[in-house]
Amino acid sequence: MKTPARTTVTAALPYANGPLHIGHIAGAYLPADIYVRNLKARDKEVLFVCGSDEHGAAITLRALKEGVTPQAIVDKYHAMMGKAFSDFGIIFDIYHRTSSELHKKTSQDFFLQLNANGAFTEKTEEQYYDAEAKQFLADRYIIGTCPNCGNPDAYGDQCEKCGSALSPKDLIDPRSTLSGSKPELRPTKHWYLPMERSQEWMTKWINTGVLDQSTPSTASVPEVLEGPKRPKGSKGFESFQQHDPAEWKPQVLGQCNSWLKEGLRPRAMTRDLDWGVPVPLPGAEGKALYVWLDAPIGYISATKQWAKDHNTEWEKWWKADDTRLLHFIGKDNIVFHCIIFPILLKEHGDFILPQNVPANEFLNLEGRKLSTSRNWAVWLHEYIERWPDRQDELRYTLTTIFPEFKDSEFTWKDFQDKNNNELVAIIGNFVQRVFVLCNKYYDGKVPEPATSNREQADQDAVLWAELSAIPDKVAADIDKFRFRDALATAMNAGRLGNKYLTDTEPWKLEKTDPERVRTVLFNSLRITAALSVVLDPFLPFTAQKLRTMLGLGDLKWADALREGLIVPGAPLSKAEHLFKPITDAEIAAEVERLKANEPMDPKAEEPKAEAKPSAEPQLSSPKQGEGEPKAAKPTIAFDDFTKLDLRIGTITAAEKVPKADKLLKLAIDIGEAVPRTIVSGIAEHFNPEELPGKQVLVLCNLEPRKMRGVESQGMVLMAEDPEGRLRFVQPSEGVPAGSEVR
Repeated sequence: MKTPARTTVTAALPYANGPLHIGHIAGAYLPADIYVRNLKARDKEVLFVCGSDEHGAAITLRALKEGVTPQAIVDKYHAMMGKAFSDFGIIFDIYHRTSSELHKKTSQDFFLQLNANGAFTEKTEEQYYDAEAKQFLADRYIIGTCPNCGNPDAYGDQCEKCGSALSPKDLIDPRSTLSGSKPELRPTKHWYLPMERSQEWMTKWINTGVLDQSTPSTASVPEVLEGPKRPKGSKGFESFQQHDPAEWKPQVLGQCNSWLKEGLRPRAMTRDLDWGVPVPLPGAEGKALYVWLDAPIGYISATKQWAKDHNTEWEKWWKADDTRLLHFIGKDNIVFHCIIFPILLKEHGDFILPQNVPANEFLNLEGRKLSTSRNWAVWLHEYIERWPDRQDELRYTLTTIFPEFKDSEFTWKDFQDKNNNELVAIIGNFVQRVFVLCNKYYDGKVPEPATSNREQADQDAVLWAELSAIPDKVAADIDKFRFRDALATAMNAGRLGNKYLTDTEPWKLEKTDPERVRTVLFNSLRITAALSVVLDPFLPFTAQKLRTMLGLGDLKWADALREGLIVPGAPLSKAEHLFKPITDAEIAAEVERLKANEPMDPKAEEPKAEAKPSAEPQLSSPKQGEGEPKAAKPTIAFDDFTKLDLRIGTITAAEKVPKADKLLKLAIDIGEAVPRTIVSGIAEHFNPEELPGKQVLVLCNLEPRKMRGVESQGMVLMAEDPEGRLRFVQPSEGVPAGSEVR
């Protein structure tokens, strides 16, 4: 791969039909902001684009619900989201919108080029039609009973109760959301993207990073779907940037390969809608571009608008071979950014493909899944209203729990603990002590360091050796999208500062060795300056406060420990509290506010099956030796099941636990930075030597417990046969470690 000269960073376009919550922020936007801030601090050429996704059925449904026009909805939420992003310190180079005229032209031109290249096939099929409303119904205009869980209000594309992907024809007793009537099937024509043509090159590209330069094969395409063939050697098939699959997250590769294994299928790129980008072809009146064709092109139109505003070119950010394209998204958008959009880009012929798609998993809230429909969420704009000037406290907490490889959870108690025990106790405590002492001893000016003796010089040398490794380590972890690790390393600068003050005790030395005190506090001010640099990607408001207190302007990454940055005699601000402790009463109020939105009877949300006499024949008696069948356990709600974090793990090492006949200590790779240690009572059934390399089913979010002095961080799930033998529950074929089981 070429070394990139520049990086185009996109963050998923949020739907302009509601406000932002912390799940959105932790999933895509805060990780992207941290990444971009670090690149810019290192003087890298980077463009950060985002904008409101203002088309699709969800917008019109919200407009119908509120009794206003779709334009009024998108105007309201575009402004609300843009302000919330800015107030929270997430700064895009441009925050655009897909209802703009520039986006309309860009997406229509893109569609026409695809059509001219023979990328589409035309197909007429039956689709639900509302005779009363006199229009065809998009997926979200249809609700009915889910065939999988019985939810009576499942949408035509997905059941939000059980998470099943659906099509409108899957629904039982479908009804229109426009009139409430039962829709009828009528024929309608649409333009399809025959993704099965891309199966071969896409499978190779996803798993090896190598892009086949030949024309996609159409040999397996059914006759009815065939369209004009694209000529070999056409523009765009010669040179595409490659990627390294080893750098992609296992859940991204796993989800992509799941789609590829099932086989890519044709997908309609148009819809019968009057709200959206009109299909620019004769005979396509009343049809709009499918939102997942329209929306990602919004990244390109946003770049065009930015270039126009800055009187510069836009093409290099999307077409140059030495540009790296990165998409920050949540896991529900993986296949759209890793499969569908790359196919569209390649079929167009002029664009680079993404080098990485660092998708995060989901963030849960207080033991439950975030739910916008049930108002089970912490809304960003409301947080900022209730906690003014406390943006970094939330940025910090969210970064420490980013769902980088598995779902994670936000609780208000953890928010309080992270603030009080980490931000206040580590960063705030260190900076407060340094500035109090400088104001007390030196009238608020930077002291002149003195010559140190051998022992003191050695002590300082150890400090600088440890500190000097921090900026590079933080940057390296950010480059690998390991933001939790990067923040932990940055916080170590504060820990080192506190340890330095504790070890030297300048408040005691002032009477016996004031020269050493000047050196200690001068060094501590240099640590403060370093903190203002390494914390800036994560806590930009705090970093700015630190620079202001030190009398410094904007700093670059290379300035973190630069000599000469702190000048003796320079004025300092008075000591101030960077962070304030959060009280139990403040947290209790937030928990009560959240619980006020909780349904009175959570069980009432689950569909109740009508009791009917069974028409099935009775089970025969068990055969000799099989044992009695075990009674089924009581049923649980689906939300209870979703709390289980089940993953496929690969055993990397196994050994017996001393003085325990039944226990084995296992090291299991579940897609995290280091393998998990899990103690399992399987020593009587397996020899440790035979276990490395075996794949197992792991319950990852079981509360840790110590067994024979070893902390077990999960549980290996086993199957027990009628004779009491244990067997591993394994996938039928190898899958990436960390793959989610659901």
